Amino acid sequence: MVLQNKDVKIKVVMSKNKWFDKWSKKAKEKGFPARSVFKLMEIQEKYKIIKKRNTVLDLGASPGSWSKYALNIIGEKGKVVGVDLLPVKISHPNFYFLQKDVFELEKTDFESLNINKFDVILSDMAPKTTGERFGDHVRSVRLVEKALELAIDYLKNGGSFVAKVFEGEKLPELKKQIEKYFKSVKFFKTKSSRKESREIFIIAQGLKK
Repeated sequence: MVLQNKDVKIKVVMSKNKWFDKWSKKAKEKGFPARSVFKLMEIQEKYKIIKKRNTVLDLGASPGSWSKYALNIIGEKGKVVGVDLLPVKISHPNFYFLQKDVFELEKTDFESLNINKFDVILSDMAPKTTGERFGDHVRSVRLVEKALELAIDYLKNGGSFVAKVFEGEKLPELKKQIEKYFKSVKFFKTKSSRKESREIFIIAQGLKK
């Protein structure tokens, strides 16, 4: 059978939706609001980023999957602080939410929660994509750079930093920038990311003060 262009597009969209539904369904079954939880699960399984009693900062937290997963690990004596412009619906005694622009975060925001430093900073932030690959890449790098600024200021010595970024020509330069502050910096592509997705995760461990 010969497929017209329109038929090919429909076939591709259906394939993507099937993939999306598979991971979304799994997330719902496990009690998480979004499939992105599996990306953090993979990172945690390989690198053991989050530990019991940790204080975790989750940037770009909405709808809350990463925060909820972190809460399962840190136990009763840990804390998770989520930051996003969009709301996060998590009711948990160890979860705190700041509905703010990450570029407007201030030291007093954390002090109001009786927090000075974090053990782990996570960033699943991503820019609104335009389809223009280089521009989307550059904007995602800027978000990582902002998250890195927060990591330098608010991570404990030896702390860990995880950030999502879109692949592109600025990655080597970005890696060098992060390596100035961390003992180990690696790129990690999760299996639960779409095959065609250009997202990749930066795993930085051992903050050097």
